[in-house]
Amino acid sequence: MHDDEDALTFTEFALPPTITSAIGDLGFTHCTPIQGAVLPYSLSDYDITGQAQTGTGKTAAFLITILAQQIEFSPGEPRPTGAPRALVLAPTRELALQIEADARDLSRHTSTHVVAVVGGMDFDRQQKQLENRPVDILVATPGRLIDFCNRRVISLRKVEILVIDEADRMLDMGFIPDVRRIVYQTPKKRDRQTLFFSATFNDDVMNLADQWTIDPMHVVIQPEQVAVETVDQRFWHTAKADKPGTLVEFIRQKKPSHTLVFVNRRDQARHLVSHLNRQGIDCEGLAGDIPQRKRLATLNRFKEGTTNLVVATDVAGRGIHVEGISHVINYDLPEDAEDYVHRIGRTGRAGASGISISFVSEDDAFNLPAIEAFIGTGIVCTHPDL
Repeated sequence: MHDDEDALTFTEFALPPTITSAIGDLGFTHCTPIQGAVLPYSLSDYDITGQAQTGTGKTAAFLITILAQQIEFSPGEPRPTGAPRALVLAPTRELALQIEADARDLSRHTSTHVVAVVGGMDFDRQQKQLENRPVDILVATPGRLIDFCNRRVISLRKVEILVIDEADRMLDMGFIPDVRRIVYQTPKKRDRQTLFFSATFNDDVMNLADQWTIDPMHVVIQPEQVAVETVDQRFWHTAKADKPGTLVEFIRQKKPSHTLVFVNRRDQARHLVSHLNRQGIDCEGLAGDIPQRKRLATLNRFKEGTTNLVVATDVAGRGIHVEGISHVINYDLPEDAEDYVHRIGRTGRAGASGISISFVSEDDAFNLPAIEAFIGTGIVCTHPDL
């Protein structure tokens, strides 16, 4: 959410006072582009297909819609436990837990019961939360949700609003068969509202959107705006063998305040963290092979600023929503140009400025043309500014 003078303000939507109070508490007044484009339609019950990456404010757009609808249309009869009114599906635990935290923030002045069910965490504790009282908003990763549905702890028959977030990532991670099973357990698409978000809309993603929505309003927020306008992008010529030394030198000289370093593979994350630690530099890793509890602890330390340097892979990095990241370093250039935009979008958020530095070695250079085409601007490589 940001303060562009041309942007819509939240007061223009006649939202329930409990929601406007929570938005005010969070310090937001103006909508981000995707919020301004989605809310007029989603609040009027339209299905939405939205193309937007993480960090554009889409989470608040769908949560505000859910909360407003639930306050306005409260169900008459008492509801059974385990039968959520809204279901948000997310591909990773980190993203699901971030959505849960945002939902709690936005519903702080209501009695909304928000529950997250995600793999790799205490099953019994999640079951107690579900059985405690009727669930208003359920945020879930597909595998754990299917476990609960199979045990008949959760029924999706009462879902009024279905949100599918980061559909392209679900596709990449092989979750679509699970998502399909879940969608079939919700009411027919004519009897629910569906909000479908993806960073990209290729044929496969469009096909899913067509199956699960009815006459949706299609909203496109170009990722280049995030990439180009608020992030100072730098590209440094660095021989592959010199990358570790260049990174160490950069950290020692520039003392960046809050830095996220991206590598392409999990084993690289492990090796780089070990190398930096041996050089006397405090850092932690976030990759898929690190146990979930440890990843969450790392993420919390990074948010609180007790850890200021994290080495991550793309899957872990997609779920990182941390304000105030000053630098994103592409230790390896990603093979997918869209991942480049996702990565650098971790900084320069909410109108703040940020710096991205990409190491370009003999192994990375062939990825540059696709990135240039995707961000719509020429790339100039320079020698490291050290």
